Amino acid sequence: MDSENSKLDRIVEARMKLKARFEAQIATTPSVADPKPQGKGAANRHGMPQVPVGQTVTQKWPVLDLGYQPDVGLDRWRLTIDGDVENPVVLKWADFMALPQTDDVSDFHCVTTWSKLDMAWQGVRLMDLAALVQPKETATHVICYGYDTYSTNLSLAEALKSDVLLVHTFDGNPLPKEHGGPVRMITPQLYAWKGSKWIKRIQFLPKDKLGFWEERGYSNTAYPWRNDRYS
Repeated sequence: MDSENSKLDRIVEARMKLKARFEAQIATTPSVADPKPQGKGAANRHGMPQVPVGQTVTQKWPVLDLGYQPDVGLDRWRLTIDGDVENPVVLKWADFMALPQTDDVSDFHCVTTWSKLDMAWQGVRLMDLAALVQPKETATHVICYGYDTYSTNLSLAEALKSDVLLVHTFDGNPLPKEHGGPVRMITPQLYAWKGSKWIKRIQFLPKDKLGFWEERGYSNTAYPWRNDRYS
């Protein structure tokens, strides 16, 4: 138990150092700096449009994928975190669940023009995963890969925001397979394609690298409140 507590303490300490390192960059991103809501929860929508321009609120949760939904059992699920980091790791399910767990409520904006509001998640902050592996000073971006061969990229200023989670639970239940279970990434301040379903690898990079949809003409930045859909 002491060793587990020590590991968690180290993650918290490393998290604070990372936050300080990227705080200025995060503060200047459009979803924070714009005089518009971040799209996270009812409080941030007070007195503003419920959803970004071009979006429609849905009660359902539509299923979108590449035409393949991998069946990844917890016994064989692995998350590799590598690239420009000091301590690359491969996490099994028990390792992942032993990390600090975060509950959060956020909105989900799909580029296909629907938004689902106030979604209740539980998972691990990407910030805490980064703290575990300690990105090198040269790292500026991540690219995430799914078991379905999907990929998507993020700057570290976006990836390290407190509401970017690798979620395993939605609304108190295990994340359904069709929505990326057992684990998917969510990016509430960006369009949802920036979060890989069935996630299996996070690679830290010294420069940007386009993902699946970015290579096919979708925006590389993907800010919903700027209607930032296509490059």
